[in-house]
Amino acid sequence: MAQITTMKTQAIVFTAKERAELLTRELPEMLPEQVLVKSDYSLISAGTELANYHALPNTAPTHYLADGAPDGYPVEPGYSTSGHVIKVGSAVKEFQEGDKVLVFWNSHKSRHLVNASSLYRIPEGIDMQEACFGNLISFPMLGVRKLELQLGECAMVAGLGLLGLFAVQFARLSGACPVLACDFSPERREMARRLGADCVLDPREENFRQKVIDASGGTGPHGVVEVTGSGAALQQALEYVAWEGRISLLGCTRVADQPVDFYRYVHKTGVRIVGAHALTRPQQESRPGEWTLRDDFRTMFRLMKTGRLQVRPLISRLVSPADCDAVYHDIGFSQNPIFGNVFDWTKMD
Repeated sequence: MAQITTMKTQAIVFTAKERAELLTRELPEMLPEQVLVKSDYSLISAGTELANYHALPNTAPTHYLADGAPDGYPVEPGYSTSGHVIKVGSAVKEFQEGDKVLVFWNSHKSRHLVNASSLYRIPEGIDMQEACFGNLISFPMLGVRKLELQLGECAMVAGLGLLGLFAVQFARLSGACPVLACDFSPERREMARRLGADCVLDPREENFRQKVIDASGGTGPHGVVEVTGSGAALQQALEYVAWEGRISLLGCTRVADQPVDFYRYVHKTGVRIVGAHALTRPQQESRPGEWTLRDDFRTMFRLMKTGRLQVRPLISRLVSPADCDAVYHDIGFSQNPIFGNVFDWTKMD
């Protein structure tokens, strides 16, 4: 049995607005149902983590402020890590030392002491850098599933960060044809094309709505995955979506800054707007259009192993956890931040 000489962890913490630090924290005594995991890699989810970094509305800091905390911090960011088991509690039967696991809904840290229910075994043959994307990948899976796409229907993905680029792939895997995608960034549009989009557009283009309708074959997209979290982008989607089309809200719209004429764009046209937050998943049994997290993990890893789902092109850089403050500042204040930032914990004790 491996000898654990310390029960401490190195954790990335937002200690104040727009301030990240790597801190040493004590781990509590292990309980029988818990597992100790050494991290290999953890993915920065830029949308969620930067919202907390900047203390935007409807984030952990602002919730804490509403509860009376002095300033809403500290906050521990992150929720998707690949690692390996180094110790198991006496009541744990499904894992053993050496198992490669995905740790989900736990923050960026060198060691995780978690219940076995917070782990998913990573199949053999899966690269650990790619595996750390696992929890994030489950979100666009959910967003695309909720559209209930039929073979040959047109799909649009609005917003091409990590979530959007995976949504492009899932729309194609679901049989959407054509798959459209839009974003301000030419680099992201080109990446979407590489990953299977049939047509990419800039939302600022003149006659953008008509170009979308033309590219769809004249109907407008039957399904739209809205990933920007922007009220203006949702308004655009309502204007180009097909009659009785569906829009899944995958991006977190934290600020209600856009009035919507619901009679004209929703009621009169029969459009369905569907929330696609992770909390809307069924907990126990999958059903058409809505799968449990573990069922999606199983499918995701199968798609990765067969090469049908591409992750490697979206790993932009490996960064040291010790450089967390500079890393978050870099992506938090860039006009066109690098996506696919992965913390490398393999060199940390």
